[in-house]
Amino acid sequence: MVGRQEEVGEDVHSYVLVTGANGISGLGYAICCRLIDEFIRTRSSFHSLRLIITTRGKTKSHDTIAKLKDHIFRTRKQHKVHEKTPLVAKIYLQAEQADLCRLQSVQALSRKLLHSLPKLDTIILNAGHGGFTGLDWPLAIWSVLTNFPHSVTYPTYKTSDIGRTTASQASRFASSDAPEEPPLGSIFCSNVFGHYMLVHGIVPLLSNSSATPGRIVWISSLEAYDSTFSLTDIQGLQSSSAYESSKRLTDILALSSTLSTTQPFIRAFLPLQSDHRPPKQYVTQPGICATNILPLHWLLMYVVAAAFYFARLIGSPWHTVSAYAGACAPVWLALASQEELDEVEEKKGAGKWGSGVSSQREDQVFRTEVQGWGVGGRVGDNVDLPKNRRPREVVDLNEKAREDFEVLGRECWQSMERLREEWDNILQNEDD
Repeated sequence: MVGRQEEVGEDVHSYVLVTGANGISGLGYAICCRLIDEFIRTRSSFHSLRLIITTRGKTKSHDTIAKLKDHIFRTRKQHKVHEKTPLVAKIYLQAEQADLCRLQSVQALSRKLLHSLPKLDTIILNAGHGGFTGLDWPLAIWSVLTNFPHSVTYPTYKTSDIGRTTASQASRFASSDAPEEPPLGSIFCSNVFGHYMLVHGIVPLLSNSSATPGRIVWISSLEAYDSTFSLTDIQGLQSSSAYESSKRLTDILALSSTLSTTQPFIRAFLPLQSDHRPPKQYVTQPGICATNILPLHWLLMYVVAAAFYFARLIGSPWHTVSAYAGACAPVWLALASQEELDEVEEKKGAGKWGSGVSSQREDQVFRTEVQGWGVGGRVGDNVDLPKNRRPREVVDLNEKAREDFEVLGRECWQSMERLREEWDNILQNEDD
């Protein structure tokens, strides 16, 4: 095995990490399955993929690995592979554990990966939770009856807890005379900040690829509404829409990472050796999938899925319905050539990539409009976007909105770096 790797060279060996890969109905598991399928379909038999998954516990890791091995076995039957290079030798599975709401767990994973991997080509930041408690049923029913399919594409009737925080991160705050521990919003931490700390800890791996820069793929949502986010409440602790707020922050961070005004904070977030290239950041959304992110009775989940399929039938491009279809965009970002990605962004600007369905009901990647950014951060570029791919309340990008977004991006990066440094100091003192 090692001899073959040395003969064909390092660049044919891909290393991809997917966070939150537990649960066969979830997006993370679907990303892994689709990544395996697409890798086998598009790569020669001399290529190999090491797929690293993270879950919160060993039992979930064991179950997920077993299911992925079954998926590889089934895929093996569908593809003809050279007999001297069996499929099982091309896909390597590695399970790790981390709880993104426990920063010490995140740092422990970072240290382990630094010592066990030679590089990391792509990290797909999928893990997280919605924090939803249910639906505002009167509003939900009214919205569906009067505003379909828009109401099941950009819903505003989910309910969630307000002010939910993580458990204590450091024991030194436990004593009665200790200072009060800074709060960490649980949804903010699981969806954004835990990933932020993880990426910062494994930058050497993401910048160690000899062929192309590493890729950081953030998973956002169509529900990343501008109205749900406030810079004064970046963690969403005072918001009744903490999930949507975290996804709006995800959009802002990823899209503004290419701007010159944010580079002082990017360099602190992604510290590099002088001869290494910084990883590139991308953002994607999975469309509308029928997953278990919303706590509903299983019978109601069938009703929801039926509504999604009907929306898709009457022309919605965003109702991917299945998690496997929702995995289309992040997997494409992981496997596309750097030349292809650079060419698109040079022509159209950095954008938010979305999983969708074409008019022929085929999985497809679409550019997604973002409030204050448009489809590529360029005024006038979104005027020809089909109406069924735009929220009704969004207006065409103008110069002022674009300038405001850039200012907001710089302020968000500054706030995130300040928060990271604060928690780095807290955890360092904890270790000492």
